[in-house]
Amino acid sequence: MPYTHARQPHCLPHRRIIRGLLMLLVVTAPLAARASESCQVGTYRLADGQLVDVAPSEGDTLRWRKLDGSTGALTQVAPGKWKSSYGWTGRPDGIEVSFDTCPAACLRFDGQHGRRISLRMTETRFTSHGTQLAGRLVLPAGNARVPVVVLVHGAERASARRIYALQRMLPAQGVGAFVYDKRGTGDSSGRYTQDFELLADDAVAAMHQARRLAGKRLGRIGYQGGSQGGWVVPLAARRERVDFAIVSFGLAVSVIDEDQQEIALEMQLKGYDPDIVAKAQAIGAAAERLIASGFTEGFDELDAIREKYRHEPWYKDVHGNYTWMILPIHREEVASKGAALRFGTPFHYDPMPTLSALTVPQLWVLGGQDLEAPSAETSRRLRGLIAHGHLITLALYPDAEHGMTEFETGKHGERISTRYPPGYFRMLAEFARHGRLDDDYGQARIMRPASAGTTPGMPTANHP
Repeated sequence: MPYTHARQPHCLPHRRIIRGLLMLLVVTAPLAARASESCQVGTYRLADGQLVDVAPSEGDTLRWRKLDGSTGALTQVAPGKWKSSYGWTGRPDGIEVSFDTCPAACLRFDGQHGRRISLRMTETRFTSHGTQLAGRLVLPAGNARVPVVVLVHGAERASARRIYALQRMLPAQGVGAFVYDKRGTGDSSGRYTQDFELLADDAVAAMHQARRLAGKRLGRIGYQGGSQGGWVVPLAARRERVDFAIVSFGLAVSVIDEDQQEIALEMQLKGYDPDIVAKAQAIGAAAERLIASGFTEGFDELDAIREKYRHEPWYKDVHGNYTWMILPIHREEVASKGAALRFGTPFHYDPMPTLSALTVPQLWVLGGQDLEAPSAETSRRLRGLIAHGHLITLALYPDAEHGMTEFETGKHGERISTRYPPGYFRMLAEFARHGRLDDDYGQARIMRPASAGTTPGMPTANHP
């Protein structure tokens, strides 16, 4: 969302021009990555037919992901040999992985032989509003026409071309992917921003470049965006029509509403009564006014409410999406700390007019346990749009949180991600292919539009 923090270790991957001239500087090359990573990074088909993707991760580790949602971190224990730990827990899961000589064409995963899937990767640079952005088109091997998904980033500062596993996991399922570093990150120039309008223009430019590079192989084309990308994708899809739009763990409320809803949900989960929840939200409102004004209005109100409540035992638990960063800041620190938080974020942006006007098929995939982007109000609003005939499919994974991962709770109440929900990765590819979901996808509770042959707004999955 607007600002990411380290509460969940999975948030980094998951923290998402119309008039611009596209540069036709295109180079076909292997996956660009650090030398130590490029050997193993890729998607492999195991002897039993399962697919496992190996991606860069934190530090010197790698991360494997299967299409069934299972995942683990790989730590090197000897040349070419790695041991896995369960999800993001750090606990050994007994899986051992070994790679052959670099570049690795084969691996041995938990006793099974696997071979790297051949994908066609085209590196490119294109321009949006005078800024050069670095992108990559990844297509399945062969000459068949395929849908292409333009991957729109969240709020993360890392290179999407380095960390996004979907750039391979979709092509491994027969769906192309175009990934690009957002402005101010990775190999793209420009200044990092959270200006949704500008980022939507960048996404449109990326779509044009993906369309151009795919050429005769292009079937359908659309967007997928996670977290903050949930605000950007509908804007981009509204500016120039595409065939579909996918939002993962995004919001149909404003940035201010997101912070308020997160404060309320966190306090409720900690067992506080409604009176204390209301006080926590009042603290958040003062912090929100300050940051939304660019630190020019609201210091008196923030000082007053901090002084009023800072000795209360519950004060330490007031968090929110970004309120927690504002509460420690004092007037004399604005010049240094405040400037670092000005990203052009449109705090009062209301996404509903755009969603109401959008006519392309949309898939929204939400987590029922999402703290960073609480899904209750967004789900309610999307159900309302579905009931009024909009081509929206809503899929809710009840046990998933932000980043679309399931989790366990640690001894101090912290959440530790363990895996992705079964069916999630397959769902993204299916919607890109058809613009609808025709199957069950694990525990997902799915509400389909009336055009899918159902009553609008009614659940149609096997888990109502």
